[in-house]
Amino acid sequence: MKSLNYSRYDWLLQLIVLPVYIGLLDWIMIGDAYWHNWTTFGLATGITFAESFGNWLINNQIAIYINRRFTDQKRYVQRALIRFSFTGTSSSINATLLYGVFWAIELPGFELSIVRLGVAVLYTLVVVLVVVMTYESMDTFAYWQQSTREVETLSKAQLQAQLDALRQQVNPHFLFNSLNSLSALIEEDPRQAGAYADELGSVYRYLLRANETPLVTLGAELAFIDSYYHLLKTRHGEALTLVRRILPGLEERQLPPLTLQLLIENAVKHNVLLPEQPLTIDLTTDGGNRLIVSNNVQRKPSRGLSNGVGLSNILSKYQMLGQPAPLIEDDGREFRVVLPLV
Repeated sequence: MKSLNYSRYDWLLQLIVLPVYIGLLDWIMIGDAYWHNWTTFGLATGITFAESFGNWLINNQIAIYINRRFTDQKRYVQRALIRFSFTGTSSSINATLLYGVFWAIELPGFELSIVRLGVAVLYTLVVVLVVVMTYESMDTFAYWQQSTREVETLSKAQLQAQLDALRQQVNPHFLFNSLNSLSALIEEDPRQAGAYADELGSVYRYLLRANETPLVTLGAELAFIDSYYHLLKTRHGEALTLVRRILPGLEERQLPPLTLQLLIENAVKHNVLLPEQPLTIDLTTDGGNRLIVSNNVQRKPSRGLSNGVGLSNILSKYQMLGQPAPLIEDDGREFRVVLPLV
């Protein structure tokens, strides 16, 4: 059976620890005769190396099994104690067997001594403790490195999402359309123009501040969508309808910021919007604490190139947050995105 290495540092640690461990262990068990008799030195060293190397591999398997059972890095103290208990027992048995082998082969210079055996077992336990602490430190450091990388990746994803959102909305076309609508309203209906200007300000404030946190409440996101929809509705009129069916009590659930804006923007961007062919976007929740964003599919005849930045950012955020990935469904008649609410 092919043996598994506990870590990439196993061979390095074996080269450092085993020679020191073997030399001192044999000296403790045998005494000064170990250094003064070449026959004793050679036999004892060879036998001890074979048994200790085998015991090292056994302890590796034990450590690997325990790590698979205790995957929560926050339980490192419990994991280390259990690892030390099992590997310490294994190593103590190995030292005792080794002592018995020396006696059985009548190793020159070897004399039975319970005190020497006890000291040898105690010495073995100390070495095992040092090795376990070394491995646990390496595991903790590796976990810290992984956590740091995940935080950095999440931060980059948030910044990229914010930049992409601003690119989609704070751009000349959006600003031009918004100002045109505002200009027309000022002449036609000054009161409505004032309301439109307030909603426009709310949209930009949310866009600029949304990514300060990785999650926002569904209630806050829906409040932003109300302002965003007001702008779209002013531009598209009866060609666009937004329907909300949110179950009570779910407003405090959370999701990544700007998720709904990106999905609604995608729907408006890629579908035909005409009074006789309206686009309807539904925001609904189900009993599984999920938000479903869907729209009827009526794709534009000449669709612009899309790099899928909006959807990829949403998927990336959920992945970095350790949440189930959103489900994307498109049957040609309806486009649906199912979002888990945190």
